[in-house]
This record gives sequence, C-alpha cells and structure tokens, in this order.
Amino acid sequence: MYQKMRHILKCKACNAYTMKEACPKCAEKTSTAAPPKYSPDDKYAKYRRIAKEGERKKESIL
Repeated sequence: MYQKMRHILKCKACNAYTMKEACPKCAEKTSTAAPPKYSPDDKYAKYRRIAKEGERKKESIL
C-alpha cells in the first residue's frame, strides 16, 4: 500500500550519489549522505572528532 521512504545515499568509494543500497558504478555498499542531527548533549561528539582526525591523518589531509 505505502511505499517505503527512500533517501539519497552516497558511495564512499567513488563519491557517487544514488538511491540504491549498492553503488551502480563500483558495486560498493552505500551509506546515508545526510549528516547526523545536531544535539547539544551529544555524548559521543568527542569520540567522533577523534575518529575523523585519525582518518584525515591516514589520508594525509591534515
């Protein structure tokens, strides 16, 4: 009867946007393109920033 609401997804491997669970270009799994909602009492923000910093150092962005 009702269709499931679909969201735009992003492939982290090739940076393509799609509405499918797997990327049509490279067949990698896609994830949501929207950032998480902001909350002033976010208990895990510190850990998320530490993880992102590690990823950026690994990719030589920092």
